[in-house]
Amino acid sequence: MQLPKRKPGKYTNLPNDPLMTGHKFAELKQELESLQKKRPHAASEVARLAELGDFSENVEYQLAKGRLRGINYGIMKRERQLADAHIIEPTGSDTVQIGSTVIIEGNNAQKTYTILGSTETDPTKGIISYTSPLGQELLGKKIGESVDLTVAKKTTAYTIIGIT
Repeated sequence: MQLPKRKPGKYTNLPNDPLMTGHKFAELKQELESLQKKRPHAASEVARLAELGDFSENVEYQLAKGRLRGINYGIMKRERQLADAHIIEPTGSDTVQIGSTVIIEGNNAQKTYTILGSTETDPTKGIISYTSPLGQELLGKKIGESVDLTVAKKTTAYTIIGIT
């Protein structure tokens, strides 16, 4: 079967964001160790299935080889992330920086956001990226300053109430 040839999309091969907390660094290290423990078993399984002969009709071999490729890719990806990592240390600054937790008020509601790197974002938990529209607007601002955020032709004003 021939696969269709497609142009890479805009989300293909995105650069790695090196900024992360110490907690995320430890999590990646643990994932790497887990993958490295799985690798020998997956490689021996591929070798065992290769001995059965005829690769074109050996579905188990193809699946085992795919699992091994996935493990190898995961190891390579995490090694690259760990090698490029820059640990974010919270600073007790009076301006919003990467690693700051910011309390903002807008639309008669208060919201708390922590500004981190893009590898750790989780808006449901109040963690946003410094590259997000709100994160970019908040960086460098002080308590009492306002920022205007325009999303889908709707502008909302937010006032910074606190920075930790």
